[in-house]
Amino acid sequence: MKAAGPLEGRTIVVTRAAEQAPRFVEQLEAAGARVLQVPMIAIEPPPSWTPVDEALDSLETFTWVIFTSVNGVTMVDRRLRQRGLDWGAFRHLRVAAIGPATAEALVEHGLRTHAVPADYRAEGLVERLRGEIGPRDRVLLPRAAQTRDVLPKELERLGATVREVPAYTTRRVDASAARLREALAGGTVDAVTFTSSSTARNFAELFSDEERRAWMEGVTVASIGPVTAATAAEHGITTHVMPREYTIPALARAIVEHFLRRAPGPGRSELRSGRRNE
Repeated sequence: MKAAGPLEGRTIVVTRAAEQAPRFVEQLEAAGARVLQVPMIAIEPPPSWTPVDEALDSLETFTWVIFTSVNGVTMVDRRLRQRGLDWGAFRHLRVAAIGPATAEALVEHGLRTHAVPADYRAEGLVERLRGEIGPRDRVLLPRAAQTRDVLPKELERLGATVREVPAYTTRRVDASAARLREALAGGTVDAVTFTSSSTARNFAELFSDEERRAWMEGVTVASIGPVTAATAAEHGITTHVMPREYTIPALARAIVEHFLRRAPGPGRSELRSGRRNE
């Protein structure tokens, strides 16, 4: 008989975009969890490819390119292929990535990453690049259409010229809202996960303050990092689990460790099922 996993009987909500969720879902299910996928966002092309195209046509004028997400890499790759181009045009540039997952995505396209911060967020990347980027540098920054302005502002303070181009947009998704509301109202959810500020924000905006207070009581909230946790907090949602390393595998491990530390027993969904059968 197969031994029960550490998340056996637990129901975990994954709010990550559908196309990005499989790896996270697999890790949670491998630990025994029942995963409820309710994507809060969808990743789509930018309103116009013109800024990206203009940047691609002038790559020789840049000294650095910085990618702050796997999404940015994916969308630039899509546009390169649509135009019959390849990543060879980037090979004269120094490349920085926000974290290991983004660096791995770049390696898949043959690009070596010169800088990855120990702290996988904009502030950490600025510190990693301090002393390496200066007034003679022109930096290409392909990223989400709407995001924090910490990185471009701080790089400009270092003297660099930064060209920020919208490589993709994040759209709110409400298709699974009814199923999510039913699960939370029924008390069958053990944990909700947020992997970006937009997932936390869109989740919170589905509910009234009263609903969030009532339905989230006793639910563990797991955020991938401090920026996401801060966004959740702005909406009255406290983060209970946050990994030391801001990656999906680390988040999955942190959730497992959290429930292992708790007193053993059935998850909320099992308790509800047990009550119905009494």
